[in-house]
Amino acid sequence: MLKIPPVDSIRGSARRSWRRCIALIAGMAWLSAAIGASAPAPNASIAAPAAASTVDAPAILRAMRRIVTPDGIESMQKVRLGGIEQWISVRGRHRDNPILLFLHGGPSFTTMPASYSYATPWEEYFTVVQWDQRGAGKTYRENDPKQVAPTMSRERIVGDAEELVSWLRKTYGKQKIVLVGHSWGSVLGVELAQRHPDWFYAYVGVGQVVDMQRSEAASYQTVLAMARKDGNTKAVNELQGIAPYPDLSLTPAQSVAKLGVDRRWIVYYGGYFHGEKQGHDAQLIKLSPDYSDADKAARDAGSDFSVPLLWNALMKASFMDTTRFGCPIVLFLGRHDLTVNAPLTAQWFASLQAPSKQLVWFEDSGHIIFEEESGKFLVQLVNTVLPLTRPAANQAAR
Repeated sequence: MLKIPPVDSIRGSARRSWRRCIALIAGMAWLSAAIGASAPAPNASIAAPAAASTVDAPAILRAMRRIVTPDGIESMQKVRLGGIEQWISVRGRHRDNPILLFLHGGPSFTTMPASYSYATPWEEYFTVVQWDQRGAGKTYRENDPKQVAPTMSRERIVGDAEELVSWLRKTYGKQKIVLVGHSWGSVLGVELAQRHPDWFYAYVGVGQVVDMQRSEAASYQTVLAMARKDGNTKAVNELQGIAPYPDLSLTPAQSVAKLGVDRRWIVYYGGYFHGEKQGHDAQLIKLSPDYSDADKAARDAGSDFSVPLLWNALMKASFMDTTRFGCPIVLFLGRHDLTVNAPLTAQWFASLQAPSKQLVWFEDSGHIIFEEESGKFLVQLVNTVLPLTRPAANQAAR
């Protein structure tokens, strides 16, 4: 049975952090109620006087998330990687906890601005590092795109990640860390785990890419079949209009145009956020305590910049013949994921050889597992991944 330690059994500082998480949730509910209460009543003949003050939601969330433990870490800073300044967030309640580096997807789908909504509880068990990669978010804003564009390659970003892991190990005195890669970040994650297994307690692949061309082709056919069954003429016509899909003979601009059509209908049919025609990222990012308005604009601009430059590199990614790992492997897969074809990833997992391996299905998720089933994600981090950082687990894995 999966268990998180009861609150009464947690030491004092940790118990306070749990209470702060509860306060965070309550605070967000209060903000929602306050904003709703400020709206005018329908058909009101006499308007009430407008409130003199406004609610600064990001500031409230920032204060509520502040790490106050004496051995905690709370840092938002630039680190020089691959010759440019790149932004990272480092947050954790206790310095002796293992480091968890989260590699975001996309390319350029930065998770830093929305992570406050689901990752705050991780910080009790891990020191959590969020990184805005080359060409993404705060890092995109920090650097001249014209100078960065020629360096936008899979190999260069893997190199950036190597430099970051080395910096984290040295700065925080950690021999090993936990590596988590989501979607595009899972391409980087496999590369790192292959090159430096001794750096990692475990590699955790979330929405793991295995063979991008096969994955895209399978998901395209699945969504087209769903549209036909649904009698959705618009979807069928648009999807048939981008055939053949995928097609690596196209220019980056043409590929991105076809990608947009494919993703529109994957989202519509719940293969991105399960059961929803759109997610909540845009709303969450509006309230972000970690991103300014300029950062939010840079996130959108960075996506327009990075995806055309990196999409063909992502499409060529295949790990079907990469089956031996020198560190423990854990995969978190959404049962309804169509953005990355989950059955193909499960097939690959069966062939893996590693010191230990485990696959966890998230039955109510599509691609964004950490938001859709955030409670289960936390439980699995604590009960499946965290034990791999303990000495007994390391000895057993050798």
